[in-house]
Amino acid sequence: MQTQTQHEYDQVIARCRALFLAKTHDYGTAWRILRLPSVTDQLYIKAQRIRSIQEKGTQLVADGVEEEFVAIINYCVIALLQLRLPADAPLDLPTEEVAAAYDQEIEANRQLLFAKNHDYGEAWRQMRIPSITDIILMKLHRTKQIEDLAGHTQVSEGVEANYRDMLNYAVFVLIKMGLGGVA
Repeated sequence: MQTQTQHEYDQVIARCRALFLAKTHDYGTAWRILRLPSVTDQLYIKAQRIRSIQEKGTQLVADGVEEEFVAIINYCVIALLQLRLPADAPLDLPTEEVAAAYDQEIEANRQLLFAKNHDYGEAWRQMRIPSITDIILMKLHRTKQIEDLAGHTQVSEGVEANYRDMLNYAVFVLIKMGLGGVA
């Protein structure tokens, strides 16, 4: 099962990475202007739209739920990149540097996923997609609370752990939707 998950994970990430780098080509690194709470709010908008579509069963805007989960993955990477970049880093970053940083963050997430998969026995495969959406929204509320506390927590792992979990949950959904090459 682990090999299948690795393949599916890599397929989903390849799609997300290609889109991220294409947008980097088109827009540069305009996302660098966003403060972390703004990235969190953008993630919230995406997750809330997904939940709204799931509950209503219809949508009026063409972008589908799959694209929104891809966006969640890429916005989580943006958040992780923003956490790592020094405050005085330039707004405009070279595409090659962005690609390398994207890969570094994804590899850290990949390792986290396989460690948790080992311990949890791929329980996510039995989860329903709306439940995963709810978990992402819960983690966003947690992240917003931590941000409101200026990162001063008593027992929380912090915002980075939440971004990493949300990224992996979004990958799980795309795998469950058959975008990992194996349904």
